[in-house]
Order: sequence, then C-alpha cells, then structure tokens
Amino acid sequence: MPDAQPAVAVAAGLPTRRQLGLEVVLVLALSLGASGVYALLDLIKGLLARVPLAQQSTTLNPPADTHAWLDITYQVVGLALGLAPVLLVAYLLIRSGESIAAIGVDATQPADDLAWGIGLAILVGAVGLGFLFAAKALNLNRQIIVGGGATHWWDVGLLVGQAGGAAISEEIIVGGFLLHRFRQLGWGDGRSLVTAALIRGSYHLYQGWGGAAANAVLGLFFGRIYQKRGRVMPMLIAHFLIDAVAFVGYVELKGHVSWLP
Repeated sequence: MPDAQPAVAVAAGLPTRRQLGLEVVLVLALSLGASGVYALLDLIKGLLARVPLAQQSTTLNPPADTHAWLDITYQVVGLALGLAPVLLVAYLLIRSGESIAAIGVDATQPADDLAWGIGLAILVGAVGLGFLFAAKALNLNRQIIVGGGATHWWDVGLLVGQAGGAAISEEIIVGGFLLHRFRQLGWGDGRSLVTAALIRGSYHLYQGWGGAAANAVLGLFFGRIYQKRGRVMPMLIAHFLIDAVAFVGYVELKGHVSWLP
C-alpha cells in the first residue's frame, strides 16, 4: 500500500471527514477504547492499594461459573458478543463503498499470510518473553494468571477461542481499521502509528506499566508492517499464535516451573 495520504476523504467518495472521525470514536467507545479507560482505572486502583503493584495479580479469562454448562455458555456468549464491534467495522467499510478486504482481511494470499504470521509470532514471542521477565525484575507488572487451570476438558478449547477473539478484535480494529481511517482522514503515517500504538498499550494497562509499554511497542511494529503491506492477516495470525501458545502453555506449565504465579 502506498504511503501517500489522500488530502480530503470526500474526494475518494467516502463519508465526510466528520463522519469518518465519528466512526472511529464510536467504534473505540464500543470496544477497545472503553477497555483502555477501564484498564487505566484498574491501574490507578492498584497504585492506590497498600500492596505494591508487583505483588498484586490479575487473571485473564477466569472461569465464569462453577457449573460446567454455565461456565462454557458464559464464555462462548462473551466471546461472540465481543466480536460485535468487528462486525460493525465490516459494516462501516461496506457502507463507505469498500469491504473488510480493504484492510487486508481476506483469503487471497493464504501461504504468504501464514508464512509472515508464523515468522512474526516467533520473533514477537521471543522478544515479548524478554519484556515479561524484564518487567517482572523491575517490578513494573502485576502477576498475570491465566484462566483457572486446565482442570476441565473444555478449558484449553476456551482459551484457544479467547486467543482467537482477542487477535481478531485487536488486529482488525486497532491494527487495521484505525490506521485505514486515519489515512483517509489525511493523517500522516507517523501520527497514525503512534496514536494506534498508544491505544493498543492503553487497554493493557491492567497488567501494569510493563505490559502497556510492551504492547505499545508491538503496536508500532505491527502498525508499520500494516502501513507498508496493507494486510492485517499476517498480524492477526501472529497474534493468535502468540496468545494461544501463551494461554495453553501457562496452564500446562503451571506448577512445573517456579516463575509462573
């Protein structure tokens, strides 16, 4: 995708600049922007607590209920409803005469997307693990607990589903749609990249300063690749692989290694 930005969105037959800006605000308010606000409040609450942040913990994807069928139902419904903003993004792109393929979400380059996705997952996974250890050593993060442990047969499947949901939501909304709309609004790539990266970091603030910073850096990296290649699919695949390995790896390794809470 070329780096040149359109001077005026209307010239491309799109909604007005004001409408495009409103789209961005509404999508964020209904999804990851709202998550960022709650994550900030959660971090402030942690900083005001008498216990240091590094001695606190936060649980990702905890069980929803002690009854098996209700736990599964809660989590599946939550996952499905969590993807509603992605459907909104797809609708808004169609309404503006485009489609979700405009941000590179399609099956036109499966081999290339998969190769890029696997390569990015290996690179980012290795660097991310280093960030995690560094944040832990510097007492910048809460301890992160995943799920309730693989105590039931469905736990691993649900965790993989949660990894898929997170990858789809984050990469399509923040990694593609925002950067696409920012470009149509006439924003420079640098401004767009930094803004999207800060948004990505904001909804990870619940982990602590380290988690937010690491994800902001990831946003800069993934975002720049998108700006150059115009495809979300490689980052979506990479994100899914990273989270799936991290989630399942946690429940499988917990109790066998000393550094997992």
